Amino acid sequence: MPVILQIVPSLDTGGAERTTIDIARALTQAGWSALVATRGGRLAPELADAGGELIRMRAESKSPRLIWENAGVLARLIRKRNISLIHARSRAPAWSALLAARRCDIPFVTTYHGIYQAKGPFKRWYNSVMAKGDVVIANSEWTAEHVRRTYAPKRLVTIARGIDLKYFDPAKVDAYRVTALRARWHVRGDERLVLLPGRLSRWKGQLVLLGAIGLLQKTGRLPAGVRVVIAGDAQTRDTYREDLKEAVARYELQGIAGIEDHIDDMAAAYCAADIVVSASTDPEAFGRVPPEAAAMGKPVIATDHGGARETVLNGESGVLVPPGDVTALLEALADMLARPQGELAAMGAKGRAHIVQNFSLQRMCERTLDVYSSLLKR
Repeated sequence: MPVILQIVPSLDTGGAERTTIDIARALTQAGWSALVATRGGRLAPELADAGGELIRMRAESKSPRLIWENAGVLARLIRKRNISLIHARSRAPAWSALLAARRCDIPFVTTYHGIYQAKGPFKRWYNSVMAKGDVVIANSEWTAEHVRRTYAPKRLVTIARGIDLKYFDPAKVDAYRVTALRARWHVRGDERLVLLPGRLSRWKGQLVLLGAIGLLQKTGRLPAGVRVVIAGDAQTRDTYREDLKEAVARYELQGIAGIEDHIDDMAAAYCAADIVVSASTDPEAFGRVPPEAAAMGKPVIATDHGGARETVLNGESGVLVPPGDVTALLEALADMLARPQGELAAMGAKGRAHIVQNFSLQRMCERTLDVYSSLLKR
């Protein structure tokens, strides 16, 4: 059976990392062998549970010397393990993978998990490796359009990021998991929870949300019994978490808004929330929060760009607002918080139906393995 090698910088939290593990699991379930070249990370045990094999290497390095050396390591690995195809999910390892694939004459696949900015000709050339795959996979139609405008790949296919509907299923979340999270976040039983999960990074828009809540509070439009939770990992050596705490104090949101740590149980976190917000100021190629929250039957407020335009039905399963617009986010929050619970539940039901029909994990895995099979048949 075929041996597939995926290469990704690390196995920490992120869409590329999650997709790597999902595809590894699908490969092993199909009877194929799944190898992953990476420096490792917190998700490494999940890769092992999925049946994948971790090949440790400094795949994250942008050093030209190490990229060249990694190409040699990969070429030797391809020959030793009889690897059939290599799939790169980030730029630096993609250069090594491209060189190794061409030396060994095996198919090379890339996936655009994000949009790479090019401020000059060198950066544009560096980014171009992601368009050099025998097949280039875009994780949303928005991403695919960006790739078409920027490069001319041989073969471009759109395979949307898949949501694990077995995990993100509100019927499978025990009440005690939800109660434990709300208690940890100091949310009382009768309070409504507005949740913004994700990496603590300025472009994720946490400050925009705090500004909107602060203005609602200042103008007397914030209903009583509302709790806001912003949860996620901080960037390494970044002071942004402290900036968020300072904003909570500046807007006098003590007891209303809290900055919490990384969430391990995302299904329970979405269940615990009444409204989920994704306030990214830069467009996300796909963006996991809106479709995951929708899959859990929650109404979503997201910014009107990137993949959210495909996963949020504006005015039906949620609301799309201009990025970075505090006033627009404020009005969307005020409208949602004024709605009866039945209306919010109806919005959530429409959102889940949309995700089930169009963004399932099974669909993503089947289409990706179809790409592999088509290349191997050639």
